[in-house]
Amino acid sequence: MKNPIQAMFQQGVVEATDFPPESRYHGVPTRSLVAADGRQTAYLARRFLPQPESFATQGYRVTRQDERLDQIAAEVSGDPLGFWRLCDANGAIWAEELEETGTEIRLTLPQGVPGADAEEGG
Repeated sequence: MKNPIQAMFQQGVVEATDFPPESRYHGVPTRSLVAADGRQTAYLARRFLPQPESFATQGYRVTRQDERLDQIAAEVSGDPLGFWRLCDANGAIWAEELEETGTEIRLTLPQGVPGADAEEGG
């Protein structure tokens, strides 16, 4: 029996990027792998980290002892699940890269949103 979810992907009934706008996977297309026995498996295409320069800096914050990135994200943006935006803006693949005590974290606007400097022509 054919997988009904996979069939919906193939027919275009389910959008290939079925992730909400706040997800790091929003806009990442799905791909399909066909196994030797003919089974198809859907997977996400590789997500490349954006260039940190594509984010407008709002400020900086230093990580305190035993602090996690989701806690920092909740503090600065109100969204603990948005920790990945801090990773993207700081060129980090893993949250742990930014959680070491004393690490300076660059706080930014969302990617593509110009900062005050851009509006002033600077």
